[in-house]
Amino acid sequence: MLNKRIIVCLDVRNGILTKGIKFRGNQDIGDPVESARRYYEEGADEIVFYDITASAEARGIFLDVVERVAAEIFIPFSVGGGIASVSDMHQVLAAGAEKISLNSAAVKTPELIREGAREFGSQAVVVGMDVLNVPPSKKIPSGYEIVIHGGRLRCDLDAIAWAKECRDLGAGELCINSIDADGTKDGYSLDLTRTIADAVDIPVIASGGAGKPKHLLDVCTEGHASAALIASIVHYGQYTIRECKTYMAEHGAPVRLLW
Repeated sequence: MLNKRIIVCLDVRNGILTKGIKFRGNQDIGDPVESARRYYEEGADEIVFYDITASAEARGIFLDVVERVAAEIFIPFSVGGGIASVSDMHQVLAAGAEKISLNSAAVKTPELIREGAREFGSQAVVVGMDVLNVPPSKKIPSGYEIVIHGGRLRCDLDAIAWAKECRDLGAGELCINSIDADGTKDGYSLDLTRTIADAVDIPVIASGGAGKPKHLLDVCTEGHASAALIASIVHYGQYTIRECKTYMAEHGAPVRLLW
């Protein structure tokens, strides 16, 4: 069995590390460059950098911050926010990222996924999916709806159908963020993660809701996720990456240990 990855998420607004709950009430909490270096040294398997307002503000990503983070870490580095063309992807990869994360732009222009995979390889294309729990309907039979622009715009798009389309277009990985669980520290949406992971044959990253190491274990076992994205629990010093990985290893989940 492949190792389960622990990925630290850096949400960045105006060049500053920030964190909110359910995509609201963001508070600035530090320097993303210093944080990335610390998490790399503590044993994170990957770092994800999201410029969380780039798409909503219709601007490009802060490439200078991407370059500074990339210079400090030596693990896979994924970047998203405001990427709307193959040219944007090229700039982000040239700035030091190994992967680009598409979200709002992919929903608006699905062919962008295929173009990115063709140009850079599927392994470099991650599609981020922000998902809202809604009452099931004809358009949203699963009860999981895709939203974009940082949770501001609902799309009448079923998350399961969209996951399959992303895979068919060439995405190498999906990052599933439950808006209802985001920042709550009450645990990931296991049903959402498992439903999508079982529907596609590419790795699925679970995001939104980690509050303790058991939540990471649960989503990587019961939720069938290949990786768990974490933010608040390490940003606010509640747990270290070492504590999370040690707990997972002690409970039978394969993880990369540095100690």
